[in-house]
Amino acid sequence: MLLGTAVKLTIGLVTATTLAVAAFAANRTTGTSSAAYLGSYTWRMDDRWFGGFSGLSLSADGSSMTVISDRATLATARINRVDGQISGIEAKTVRHLRSSSGQFLKGRIVDSEGLAIAPDGTIYISFEGISRVVRHLKASSRAQVLPRPNEFRALPINKALEALAIDAQGRLYTLPERALNSDGQIPVWRWDGNSWSTPFTLPPRGDFLPVSADIGPDGRFYLLERDFSLFGFRSRLRRWVLTADGPASEQTLLQTSFGSHDNLEGLSIWRDVQGSLRATMISDDNFKSLQRTELVEYALPN
Repeated sequence: MLLGTAVKLTIGLVTATTLAVAAFAANRTTGTSSAAYLGSYTWRMDDRWFGGFSGLSLSADGSSMTVISDRATLATARINRVDGQISGIEAKTVRHLRSSSGQFLKGRIVDSEGLAIAPDGTIYISFEGISRVVRHLKASSRAQVLPRPNEFRALPINKALEALAIDAQGRLYTLPERALNSDGQIPVWRWDGNSWSTPFTLPPRGDFLPVSADIGPDGRFYLLERDFSLFGFRSRLRRWVLTADGPASEQTLLQTSFGSHDNLEGLSIWRDVQGSLRATMISDDNFKSLQRTELVEYALPN
């Protein structure tokens, strides 16, 4: 996203008092069930690769994470916690991804956005420059590009395959940031291991645009959305039950005010040691000094 207006995001250097105000504002929701703010952590590093994180995947216990930047850098990190809250992050591995030809990604094919990791460790990444989904058997391996249906080829550059999720059966789900179908709905494409289909669509609501998705340990489909103005970003988190007839029981869990958080683009749903659902989100700082890499956590109603 173009961020000449990132100056408004200096509120990222918040005090504890500001965080409390942000938590109150962030907990406003249009649904009947709401997420509860747990805390935020600003992750800082001076390394040139660091920043621009658009995809996030946490381990089942929330103790480690994998992130993807929009410059095709994949990193893993340990998450340290005190009383369940993030107290520190230690980067472990950093890899710049390779194309199917073995070359490091660069130019128009770099813009990686969505991240999903299978139980066997296979890494899947969606792109919005040249719209595609790729598979890496491990971070150092060459990309294997999944078949590209005509719908992918017609997607607008920089508004394409922003989100990627994987279900318990290993099926992938991806959707665009800004490309509604002829019925004005958000198309969701599913990869079953052999071909792509469009099993369902999701309703757009207001000015929010999809930026990330996940299928939680509860089997529900979660969608993180973003809106932007001169006053900063605001975020929304919705979820659905996936049925044989499509998504049902839509809930808006979270809808923040502008400026409550930075540019949240990555989402991972997991359960803490008490068995409660949590949403962890990470912000894309667009490699701008006035923004920050923020990890934000909310407790979700079961």
